[in-house]
This record gives sequence, C-alpha cells and structure tokens, in this order.
Amino acid sequence: MATTAIPKPGAVTMVDAIRQAMTEEMERDASVVAIGEDIGVYGGAFKVTDGLLAKFGRERVIETPIAETAIIGAACGMSFLGLRPVCEMQFIDFIACCFNQVTNFVAKSHYLWDAPVPIVIRGPSGGGVHGGPFHSANPEMYFVHTPGLKVIYPSTPSDAKGLLKSAIRDNNPVLFFEHKYLYRRLKEEMPAGDHLVPIGKAAVRRAGRDLTIISYAAMVHTAIEAAEELAKDGIDAEVIDLRTLLPLDKETILDSVKKTNKLLIVHEDTRTGGIAGEIAAIVCESAFEDLDGPIERVTALDTPVPYSPPLEEHFLPNTAKVVAAARNLAKY
Repeated sequence: MATTAIPKPGAVTMVDAIRQAMTEEMERDASVVAIGEDIGVYGGAFKVTDGLLAKFGRERVIETPIAETAIIGAACGMSFLGLRPVCEMQFIDFIACCFNQVTNFVAKSHYLWDAPVPIVIRGPSGGGVHGGPFHSANPEMYFVHTPGLKVIYPSTPSDAKGLLKSAIRDNNPVLFFEHKYLYRRLKEEMPAGDHLVPIGKAAVRRAGRDLTIISYAAMVHTAIEAAEELAKDGIDAEVIDLRTLLPLDKETILDSVKKTNKLLIVHEDTRTGGIAGEIAAIVCESAFEDLDGPIERVTALDTPVPYSPPLEEHFLPNTAKVVAAARNLAKY
C-alpha cells in the first residue's frame, strides 16, 4: 500500500489532526461531547482522544462499557436533548453491533419527525496493518445505502480535520471513517484559522488528460503512485479523491470523465456492491457518449480481510494492479 503524502509533508499526523478538530469543536461549543470505550484515561485505542479527559472532564468525555449498541443509543438520546455527541467505535468493524440503532433510529429520525440528530460516529477502518478479518473492515457501503446519513472517508490529515469539524457542526448524522494505515504515516501543516472542508465535495489530487482514476482514503495514495508510474509511459492520469461518499460529488466525477474520456475506479472495499458500481452507473447514465473505453475497476477481493501478510497483500489493491488496469484502459 502506498504512503505518498498529499500535498507536501508537514508537522501534523492524521491522529493529531483529528484530535485538533475534536478539541477545537469542544472548545467552541459546550454541547459537543465525546463518548466511547477507553477514550478517557487511556486516550482511545489509537490515542486519538488522548488528553481530552484532562481538558474537558468526565461530563464531556464519557467512557462506556464495551457495548456499541449502548453508545449509539445513548448518543441518539443526547442529540434529542441538544447535545452533539462524537462517538468512537474502537474499530469500525464493531459498528455492525449497533447497525439497528444507526439505520433504524439515527438515520430516520429527521425524516420521520423532523428531529435533528447531530451525531458523528467515527473510528479506525481499513486494512494494510495485518489486523485480520475483525479489525480491518471497510463497511462504508452499508451506510452509503442508508438514506439520512452522510459518509466521509478522508485521505489526508488536513481533510480529516476540516471534514470532522464540518461533520460535528452538521445537524444530522455523519459516519466518519479514519483509515488506520494513514494515522501516523502522513504529515501535513494545518491551514490557519477555523479550517473547514465542505461535506460532499471531491478534490482533484492530480490533473490529467488521458484517463481518470477515482478513489478515496488510503487508495488515493496508491492512485497517485500509479499515476506517477504511468507518466513514465506518457499516460497522463487525473486522480480524483472523493473524500465524501454520501453525498457523492457527481459534478466533479462527470467533469473529469468528460475531459479524459476514460475511467478507472479504485477502492479498498470489496468488489461486489462497492462504490465503483454506483459511480459506473452514474457515468453511464450521464456521460456514456463521452467514454472511449470500458469503465474499469480495481478493488479488494470478495473475501474477508486475511490476517496473513502475503494473503492481505494479494487481497488488497496496490500500485502494480492499478498501473496494469490503467495501461489496459489506455490502449482503447
């Protein structure tokens, strides 16, 4: 898996950036609270919330039993009473335990009775660290398919900070996926001031003319590395970072495809039912006559995430796989 920083390296890791976002929002708004397992004294499994307890106290940094259902149920009630809870899943895989609360209560409350539900559910996700099948999931598409939610999955520290701040201020529920492989592998300088990144807007990470590569989270860096390799062959690839999966920035996707006329979609999620299929449908519906070749996709295999490092490497997309698919597409 690639580790290229976008843009130039700076001083702040993604862990630090997320902690900064939470700290700034808790300072700005007394209704913002943190809730989750081991987030206080221990500072969270990945130390994202380290120091928050000392700064804000137990009334605003709330440690819970190992019960994801209780965390989301309590947060839902808090939101109805005017609080803005930020919930940590110790690993995002365990969000499956509270699927009912998220999809049947949190996601539907605004639609059913116009109740704002300002909840953020955040947690470490993704593979590449040999965490095995219970600590490496990318379950984003379960929730992209759920009306009433927003789904964010950033690829850089500055985006993680700016998008989390926007998520906390949103009056409806947001799922915020943090790729654990990127937690401490990238550094960026944070923009000055109250740094916000709009939800629902993709970013062009690399401009190009010959084909478009669309990705998000850790795979954006793989796509960038592949684009640099392709450039040696004279293939100029444009790289789009979705940043937000729901709502999806259709305008940026379509503008890029209409310019390059070829599309390759790369994601770490498994192949069947992944975001690549939805993007392909959007492009076929709105830009079919602009395509000069088939829409290609490079994804993980349709299996649980293997624990064995060689098997996980085989399971995940990588730069070589993306380069091979792009070269094949460039021939059309």
